[in-house]
Amino acid sequence: MHPAVRAPEPGDCTVCGMSLQPTAPAGPVTAVEWVCPMHPEIVRDAPGECPICGMALEPRTVQALEEENTELRDMTRRLWIAALFTVPLLIVSMGDLLPGRPISGLLSPRLRTLVELALASPVCLWAAWPFYVRAVRSVVQRSLNMFTLIGLGVSVAYLYSLVAALVPDLFPDSFREGGEVAVYFEAAGVIVTLILLGQVLELRARSRTNEAIKMLLGMQAKTARRIEADGREVDVPLEAVQVGDLLRVRPGEKVPVDGVVVEGTSAVDESMVTGEPIPAEKGPGDRVIGSTLNGGGALVIRAEKVGADTLLSRIVAMVAEAQRSRAPIQRLADVVAAYFVPAVVGTAVVTFLVWATVGPEPRMAHAILNAVAVLIIACPCALGLATPMSIMVATGKGATLGILFKNAEAIELMHKVDTLVVDKTGTLTEGRPKLASVSPAEGFDERELLRLAASVERGSEHPLAAAIVAGAEARGIEPSSASAFEAVTGKGVRAEVSGRRVALGNAALMEAIGVEVGDLEAAAEQLRAEGQTVMFVAVEGRLAGLVGVADPIKESTPEAISVLHREGMRIVMLTGDSETTAKAVARTLKIDEVIAGVLPEEKAEVVRRLKEEGRLVAMAGDGINDAPALAGAHVGIAMGTGTDVAMESADVTLVKGDLRGIARARRLSRLTMRNIKQNLFFAFVYNSAGVPIAAGVLYPAFGLLLSPVIAAAAMSFSSVSVVANALRLRRAKL
Repeated sequence: MHPAVRAPEPGDCTVCGMSLQPTAPAGPVTAVEWVCPMHPEIVRDAPGECPICGMALEPRTVQALEEENTELRDMTRRLWIAALFTVPLLIVSMGDLLPGRPISGLLSPRLRTLVELALASPVCLWAAWPFYVRAVRSVVQRSLNMFTLIGLGVSVAYLYSLVAALVPDLFPDSFREGGEVAVYFEAAGVIVTLILLGQVLELRARSRTNEAIKMLLGMQAKTARRIEADGREVDVPLEAVQVGDLLRVRPGEKVPVDGVVVEGTSAVDESMVTGEPIPAEKGPGDRVIGSTLNGGGALVIRAEKVGADTLLSRIVAMVAEAQRSRAPIQRLADVVAAYFVPAVVGTAVVTFLVWATVGPEPRMAHAILNAVAVLIIACPCALGLATPMSIMVATGKGATLGILFKNAEAIELMHKVDTLVVDKTGTLTEGRPKLASVSPAEGFDERELLRLAASVERGSEHPLAAAIVAGAEARGIEPSSASAFEAVTGKGVRAEVSGRRVALGNAALMEAIGVEVGDLEAAAEQLRAEGQTVMFVAVEGRLAGLVGVADPIKESTPEAISVLHREGMRIVMLTGDSETTAKAVARTLKIDEVIAGVLPEEKAEVVRRLKEEGRLVAMAGDGINDAPALAGAHVGIAMGTGTDVAMESADVTLVKGDLRGIARARRLSRLTMRNIKQNLFFAFVYNSAGVPIAAGVLYPAFGLLLSPVIAAAAMSFSSVSVVANALRLRRAKL
């Protein structure tokens, strides 16, 4: 609840009192960090308790093979022992309700009281000991929490009954009923047992919130088959794999690390990472993801990312980070929780005074019981858990579908977004452009034109450059070496090839070097209308021709745009292409607005303008030049097929790079916020109604009083119900 709380050994969160749980980072095992599930800012180096709410800290990052939950084991042991004593305690204390009053026939009132004392003491002293420790710690640290209330309630009931059992003559008649001073050992014992039951159920439920990530980690390969320099193949631990190693992946085996295929073809099942059920065909040059399942073919891959740098490790790290973050909607609960416990203690004091002053006889007995009921029924934990539990389950659910949320705020905002700004290349399109046309000017040969263009572009890392080089090589043309290479941002490139000055780029570059493109402008416009990106080539200051490159639209893009339109979103496409090319793509996809000829640094300006118009903006992109716009949008969405810089700048990452993931993310966001509001509503209503009822507001009209035993059952149920409701998100259909 408070992930910022860290401790070097097991214990409880110093903020909220919950037990600390171990966290293990993805990749190579390093130090485990422990966090509070209700207060993510609490992080410790070892298990312990949250200083805010007293809850036990939990592991910050889940592990495939988690150590035994010591908090759950301890609470379960205390529950069984408490139940062993509480059952006979109830029989002794309430047996006379049966016909014939059998207990009175066996035990005198004095002896029965002493038997109840003997049975209640192990429950209230040993089984409830962790509650007292957390209660005292909360007072010392001036951070009152649920365990403060439990400790007060149980200790008041037990200590009052203890004194009444040992020295009953101390009490005046206002404490007596039928001449006997009433004792409440059974109430104290049952309260402890029910709260322990609630703690066990809650701990078990909370342990299931990360099952999706545990499943992913469980799929991780343990070893890899490395091909040594002499050709031998050796099985090595995954930790021994280094970047650049050649690894053989046999049919049916797991891909050990992220890498690129250098030999072989196969269909690889990536569903556990991308959520895509259809296996992806892989061949030389294709990238593979660690922990995915190889199909029927054998592959040789070159390791590119290992340990904590693999996609799976980064997914786990991102999920852990998102689960530690706090959603804006949590602020209301935080404000209420800050005053909640002092208000409840004050209410209990007022309840005691009112019943002791004007209540029916025995006044003091009624006053104590009702004050204890007020302390026990109040549950700040239900308020505190309402948001974090839903966020934890939602981030895990998203990860199994290839949707990674970087923080809780992104989950809250995603379904509110009304405008989606998309970069064309690599987002709407495949990002793997291909050479589509070569049109030489008069006096130039097509092959020579392509050779010069490819020679210049070989020095560039731009995807369009790679398409031209690949297209030339596919036609048997070998690019020459180029010198004095210069990239002109947003316009093109220049270099010297075979002693000739060659420039390749858009019309703006041609204008900058004084080259007229009028003779080929009509041909260029026709190619743009077909969706091609056109680049002019100039040699020695003379127009030599043009080359056209086409980037196919992703198969999933039309469906994604259609779904987003049905949800009322406005789609704005940004591209550095010409307006004609951009409009050709926009017509095909029915995009609402096109902004063409945008320089990389201008993308963030477009996002800022839309925000100033009052729109809630999401930006989807995949390149380094998209990073400022991704960071500037209300929600930045990175394609997992893009650059690491884009992923770092974004709030949401779509592992598969499929825009349909945006629609799924919006549905998950909508369901999560609905779930959180249900939890908060229940927690507010429960506490708003429960505390007054426990104080006895129904007694004057209906003669109803709430037993501390019923109050304990209700309090335990409230926390468990919030966690159980959050777990429903795991079954959500997106």
